[in-house]
Amino acid sequence: MIPYERQQKIISIIQDRDLVKIEDLQEYFPDISLSTLRRDLKQLEKNRKIEFLSGGAVKKISTVGEIPIEKRTTLNMEKKEKIAEIAARYIDEGDTIYLDSGSSCTALFEKIMHKHITIYTSNTAIFSLIKDISAEIIILGGRFNPVNSSITGAFTESELRNLYFKKSFLGVNGVDEKHGVTSPTIEEATKKRMVKEHSDQVYLLCDSTKFHNLSNVKAFDLDDVIIISDQEDDKLSENVSLIVD
Repeated sequence: MIPYERQQKIISIIQDRDLVKIEDLQEYFPDISLSTLRRDLKQLEKNRKIEFLSGGAVKKISTVGEIPIEKRTTLNMEKKEKIAEIAARYIDEGDTIYLDSGSSCTALFEKIMHKHITIYTSNTAIFSLIKDISAEIIILGGRFNPVNSSITGAFTESELRNLYFKKSFLGVNGVDEKHGVTSPTIEEATKKRMVKEHSDQVYLLCDSTKFHNLSNVKAFDLDDVIIISDQEDDKLSENVSLIVD
């Protein structure tokens, strides 16, 4: 068995068992030395397929891609509604905020569009919700992505360089205490990073299904952000403020 085939088998074993130790793996590969298996695991970790844990165990890192917005809108709606209700409490009259793309941010928009605030956004899904609003809404320019109803790219980044926000509310595809916040594309990750750098306070709207998931591109670490979610998480709470109620 060539190394690639063996490493794919290791990933399959870890996925089935969630956590596994290297000594347990050798039961599946009796003719392979521990040192060779360690090299396989190091390569898999380098490729961000697994993560070493204390005690010699390893787990598979879940990688999340971009789910079309029409499907995401119907996923975990009860959790997203709860997150949006919590987030709305942190927005005061007169605030200037940034509202990200994503279904959780769209749910938040529904709860704050009656407030006398200024909203900068790259979320085109809100077009279907604009009615009887009091908020001033400014849509950033750029390239439209119909998959996630988001605007990104060079034009968006050019505008963000000159904008500053009191509070920003960002959607995430994956959040992890070690790997931080990740997104499916370079453009989305860059946009989130720029918004974070230009915000007094950043809130991540993240339902618990995104915990310990890893998407393709890192946006930023968890420093100086607050996660608003539907449930607690011990590992994340050690590294970041987590609001659930």
